[in-house]
Amino acid sequence: MVDDDPVVVSALTLKLRSDGYTVISASDGSDAVVQVRREKPDLVILDINFPPEVGMNWDGFKILEWFRRPAEGAKTPVIIITGDDSAKNKQRATNVGAIAFFQKPIDTEELLETIHKAIG
Repeated sequence: MVDDDPVVVSALTLKLRSDGYTVISASDGSDAVVQVRREKPDLVILDINFPPEVGMNWDGFKILEWFRRPAEGAKTPVIIITGDDSAKNKQRATNVGAIAFFQKPIDTEELLETIHKAIG
């Protein structure tokens, strides 16, 4: 899970773990890249908006584009979560390869259903 909001990470981590999933989190783009390379996750839950980082300005779309590189995780399902209510962002996420798009606050039951469909 990649999100800079610790409340979102904590809440979703609790829900996912209670459903039997192992959760690894990252709070920014750089950490996400490191975690995906190291852990090879079955699925990524990714926020779109992040505060600017020193040296690298990653947003969720740049992270998703990086994930889609063949050597990095091109086949890993990615679910976008965001506080933005924008059809444009949803369309862009789908175009870049996200399998689903959720607006915060997230309906966790629908999220779990989407995860079950994606990875079983």
